[in-house]
Amino acid sequence: MDILSGLLDGPRADGAFLLRSVFEPPWSLRIRDRAPLSVVVIARGRAWVVPTEGDPVRLDRGDLVLVRGPAPYTVADDPQTPPQVFVEPGQVCTDASGRSLSAEMMLGLRTWGNATDGATTMVTGTYERASAVSERLLRALPETVVLRGDAWSSDLVTLLCTEMQRDVPGQEVFLDRLLDLVVLSAVRTWLNDQEDAAPGWYRAATDPVVGPALQALHLRVADPWTVGTLAAEVQVSRAVLARRFASVVGEPPMAYLTSLRLALAADLLERTDRTLTSIAHEVGYASPFALSAAFSRERGVSPTAYRSRTRGLPPA
Repeated sequence: MDILSGLLDGPRADGAFLLRSVFEPPWSLRIRDRAPLSVVVIARGRAWVVPTEGDPVRLDRGDLVLVRGPAPYTVADDPQTPPQVFVEPGQVCTDASGRSLSAEMMLGLRTWGNATDGATTMVTGTYERASAVSERLLRALPETVVLRGDAWSSDLVTLLCTEMQRDVPGQEVFLDRLLDLVVLSAVRTWLNDQEDAAPGWYRAATDPVVGPALQALHLRVADPWTVGTLAAEVQVSRAVLARRFASVVGEPPMAYLTSLRLALAADLLERTDRTLTSIAHEVGYASPFALSAAFSRERGVSPTAYRSRTRGLPPA
């Protein structure tokens, strides 16, 4: 598995909020759901995205925007149109007075808006809980990433729009995977366009020394790695590896490994019922106590408390 695939394997949609929106001007949505990652694609017409920071951005048919939370933002027919709908955490939709709009704006299967044949149709996918493995990727993204329709393949979006209108067994899982592919395509396109501005871990994938080192860490995260054994793996000296890794990636190899291990542990805590002992062994810690100490030190919360919090459970 390459580095980008490993990072993107974390934010895998699992019952993601996915909706087709149809609007006739004037319209304006104020998004305050605090979601870690959302994607909006214009299937017809145009729209404006107004981020918390920066200038409004016009989106035309085929254009896509990735929005990194939790800051609020606005999607509207015009930047000057005042918000009429407010989207809160849990995808609760209200008007300015707090009255629920969810029922009256539903237009059919996975479709809502203010007109059945409005001028603008959008597809929105929201990752309400990004996997901890994706934290490094999310930190690399600006608040908004805009891709024009001619810069990336929109065939996936066409398929997604079509499949959203189908109601067959297994469709929710199928749509989740399609959404993942749309996001993967968009992120990969954006990163490839960044050149020197891309994050170090992405540029490192093509480095003749650091690339193989990263590959080894991701493939065998539980191995008892040291700088020395990692250097031997890629056939360079410890000094060369340490210096080059820190220069390209921006942190020492063992710090990167610790971050990777704890991110994987957090993902397993949130998404599985596996014991702490099992998780510790999978991510390279000799005992649950060693994992708990490292996890608490780096994240300020114990693994048990983290699992309860991410699942909305009462503290143990």
